[in-house]
Amino acid sequence: MRNNSKLNAGWTFAAGFDAAWVNTPLAGDTVTLPHNAVDLPLNYFDETAYQRAFTYQRELAWDDAWTDREVELRFDAAMADAVVWCNGVEIIRHADGYTPFAARLTPHLTRGINRITVRIDGSENPEIPPFGGRIDYLTYAGIYRDVWLRVLPRAHLRNAKIETPDVLAADKTVKITVTSEAASGTAEAVILDATGAEIARATGAITDNRAEINLTGLQNIALWSTETPVLYTAQITLDSGDKTLTRFGFRQIDWTAKGFLLNGKPLKLRGLNRHQSFPYSGYAQGKRAQERDAEILRHDLGCNIVRTSHYPQSSYFLDRCDEIGLLVFEEIPGWQHIGGAKWQDESIQNVARMIERDWNHPSIIIWGVRINESMDAHDFYIRTNAAARALDTTRPTGGVRYITESELLEDVYTMNDFVLGEFELPGNNRPRTALRTQAEVTGLPNPVPYIITEYNGHMFPTKAGDPEAHQAEHVIRHLEVLNAAHADPQIAGCIGWCMYDYNTHKDFGAGDRICHHGVMTIFREPKFAAYAYSSQKPASEGIVMEPVTVWARGERNIGGVLPLIVLTNCDEVELAFADVVKRVGPDVERFGHLPNPPVIIDHRHFSPDELGHWGQSWHGGRITGFLNGEKVAERLFPGDSVPTTLEILPDSTEAEADASAEIRVIFRALDQAGNKMLFLNEPLTLQVEGPAKVIGPETTVLAGGTSGVWLRLTGAVGQITLLVTSPRFGTQSVTLQAVPPQPQNKLQTFAL
Repeated sequence: MRNNSKLNAGWTFAAGFDAAWVNTPLAGDTVTLPHNAVDLPLNYFDETAYQRAFTYQRELAWDDAWTDREVELRFDAAMADAVVWCNGVEIIRHADGYTPFAARLTPHLTRGINRITVRIDGSENPEIPPFGGRIDYLTYAGIYRDVWLRVLPRAHLRNAKIETPDVLAADKTVKITVTSEAASGTAEAVILDATGAEIARATGAITDNRAEINLTGLQNIALWSTETPVLYTAQITLDSGDKTLTRFGFRQIDWTAKGFLLNGKPLKLRGLNRHQSFPYSGYAQGKRAQERDAEILRHDLGCNIVRTSHYPQSSYFLDRCDEIGLLVFEEIPGWQHIGGAKWQDESIQNVARMIERDWNHPSIIIWGVRINESMDAHDFYIRTNAAARALDTTRPTGGVRYITESELLEDVYTMNDFVLGEFELPGNNRPRTALRTQAEVTGLPNPVPYIITEYNGHMFPTKAGDPEAHQAEHVIRHLEVLNAAHADPQIAGCIGWCMYDYNTHKDFGAGDRICHHGVMTIFREPKFAAYAYSSQKPASEGIVMEPVTVWARGERNIGGVLPLIVLTNCDEVELAFADVVKRVGPDVERFGHLPNPPVIIDHRHFSPDELGHWGQSWHGGRITGFLNGEKVAERLFPGDSVPTTLEILPDSTEAEADASAEIRVIFRALDQAGNKMLFLNEPLTLQVEGPAKVIGPETTVLAGGTSGVWLRLTGAVGQITLLVTSPRFGTQSVTLQAVPPQPQNKLQTFAL
């Protein structure tokens, strides 16, 4: 029987590295993983601060339970170049900041205190992807994911690939390929449903460390889909006693020249790109923060796909995508630059590590095996595609480019199409067009499987507190691309740039080291453009009605609120202003291909006189949403908006008392009708009482009327009180609970 336990607590950390440290106790701070080597400010920082070496060290006392067992440390990820020593002996080097690696301790352990030393080099080493050129994101140094102590039988499972061919047949099949440290013997697989009930069992003989197990004739199997993400579990046991659990789903994907099919049914893909970074803590956020990002994408934003730009992301994030039905485009590390021979060899390994870690996730529907926005490189991309196809024949390959008529070596032509912004470039005669046609992009004589993987973003950066007209244009640009993608059956879908604002290098962004490209802020708070996505949800998943306005006559260049965009899944919207009341339906003429076109109220519906003239008294307004003739939503906009409430909104009021867990809290300045006050920029002072601490400074500033914070738990059980003090709103508080953690499942399967 194996035993997996987290080894996140009790590490000593020091900046720098000295070879003598591997043989002596390290003098430094005691830290808990996930850990960020250098916490940067929110903006205007020097990103070279983490581009150097750091050292982590931990002592392990001998345990008699380790006798005649294999003992190893599993690092879920460390950025970027890691070396591990045990009792002064180098064990492993891992030059990949995004995938896991195991350090085998067994031959080096003594019956006493054992010293583990880890050097992490955050330098942008030009021999390691994604480095060598300029990259538009940060690669924060540190052991930023979990570390596990694994105690295993000598003959233990290393990996299991689960395939479900012919899922649309009445009788289903599961094919499991097991790799193990056992040269011979047997492996048994038991398939369990969501209740834990057994539905099938079979065995396979192990030959040369490998076994094939086939389970056939499975009936009454529920398919995994975006709407019904049903998961099953394979319990795999070796005759040595080693046992693991691996989740999977039954689903079929087909990429065609006429779109994408899930389980034989057309599905238009609509999503956003996601970086895995957070303010202040960089990459070092735990399980719940990763899961919450998936939930925001699927439930809050109504997306059905996410692209993991531009690297493999946390298994916790992918696990949650499996659970809630969020499809995933996962890709290897890189950004525009292709390095030399050693760099390319490492990139081939990136492909293998990504796929071998993640091939059992039903949410993943395509492997990205081309360096994002790179030039064609025939020999290199022949190799990346071959590596992917050798490991996984069930998913296609894709390669994200931004150049037209690029050589297609992958199965799906994946394109970053920024044509919507090109019409504004000096000397460009191109008319305003949301997307190119596939033929214009590929230059191929026939249609091929095709998806848009980025659009907007740097072509129209938008801050949460930007003027209303700018934010309205931001909304329209996202709507135009979504509408164009829905209109063209040759486009499988579109994945916008991007989910939220992110920290970046000096060469990019707004000069403040933030790329304000997101439809949400860096704290995952929606900008108006976020509702271009969430309003496409069916009303059965929640009513959305977001008018794109701050409701102030002087905010627009010519005064008033028209044209007024209302992002909604209602079928009618009523605007009441002074004595005038009118209902308007969705703008199907302009956005008729969307599931839920916006309502755009303009001078087609109101004359200038009906909304008053400049210099006259300004009035409040009422916007009401109707569905099937019934009132389902209402928003009031005062004519004299004043700050009234500081809303404090935690993602959850309780969390397990785990020192690697966080709770996000959002702050919003609201007027008397509950509307965010986009231009209220004032400081908030934070104070925590109880077993948690603020990640980052204890003072934050409202921007766009909002801000946020993550609280990291200490690991102790108890009540947490967050006090928030504002010059405008005084002191308010919210109470949270750190509750005893649930017992760990000691049978997790980790792909290596």
